[in-house]
Amino acid sequence: MAGVLNFAQYVGSPDEIICEQWFPSSRRTLIYNYQQDITGWTFAVEFQTIVVDQVSFLRYTGQPNFADSTVIGSFPKVELVDFAAGIYVPTILNAVTGTVRVIQPNAMYTGPIIPDARKNVPITVFSLTWTDVNSPITNVNTHRYALVNAWDPDVTPGDPTLSTNPLYTALVVA
Repeated sequence: MAGVLNFAQYVGSPDEIICEQWFPSSRRTLIYNYQQDITGWTFAVEFQTIVVDQVSFLRYTGQPNFADSTVIGSFPKVELVDFAAGIYVPTILNAVTGTVRVIQPNAMYTGPIIPDARKNVPITVFSLTWTDVNSPITNVNTHRYALVNAWDPDVTPGDPTLSTNPLYTALVVA
């Protein structure tokens, strides 16, 4: 019998990853409070959607179980660098206290989804990376959100692996 494997264990990352179900039409604002002066820090936001062949869900909690999952492909990575609008890149609310606003935009994944999918499931990995100004060595940290895309009425029903817009790329392992 397969064990229970969460997304952080599945992608081999540390505890800085959060996995949750997400509708492509969803959008949310996150407030980070670093509780220190962040003057001079730099931030980067990016996301990429991967597709796994199958996902099971724990009966009592509803959490995804990736113990038998394999990444089979992906869609192009997107860097959110709209500095002029300040919408998707982090907005520093107060540099002295270390308060930053980050927006997770809607439509990060715009391809088809199989309703109630357990097969060929698109998962958008949203990353916030910050670099401090410590000397002599700067620190670079990243938080990632694994957003398991769920079908909603604004999404075309279909198999993500057949998508041409956005263009799906199968993963080839030599």
